[in-house]
Amino acid sequence: MVGLFWIAEGDVYVGSKPAGLAPGVRLTPEGIAGIGHGQSGLWLWDDVQALTVEDVPVRSLKRQVGAVVDMALTVGMGGGDDAPTMTVCVGTADEEIELTAYVAAAVGYSQKEYDLSRALLARLTEGAATLMTTLAAMAAWGRAHEGGSPRRSERERLLQEWADDHAAHA
Repeated sequence: MVGLFWIAEGDVYVGSKPAGLAPGVRLTPEGIAGIGHGQSGLWLWDDVQALTVEDVPVRSLKRQVGAVVDMALTVGMGGGDDAPTMTVCVGTADEEIELTAYVAAAVGYSQKEYDLSRALLARLTEGAATLMTTLAAMAAWGRAHEGGSPRRSERERLLQEWADDHAAHA
């Protein structure tokens, strides 16, 4: 996990990688793929004018304490899988599509990771050459670092690097 992105086996997802029929959003060289029950589809990059996220939990002390309390209550009551979700908004000339993705960070994302991730998502819609370069860099990192999430400072550095590489090629 790097910011809002889950990178596994060279695939890049916004939010966590979905399993089974769970909802998710995958970024491919062709476009944005909605995955899971009720949101399957592919929106080609040439048609995408905006890519944003909403309802993203940003980490704060209150959120961290609340998450621990919620987890204790859920586990204590034999609770279900009420994992938090975020909304990925895909804007085209004709419509705005709202896709659901599960949040990968249990207590939310740092403000800096959130801001860098939003900037990176926005930049992905700015041009094909930079889009391909950025997605290729993210996928290559994922293949080289399977099975783990780097420390916060490294995640922020990677997001900044990908955003800067992207901007440099624009």
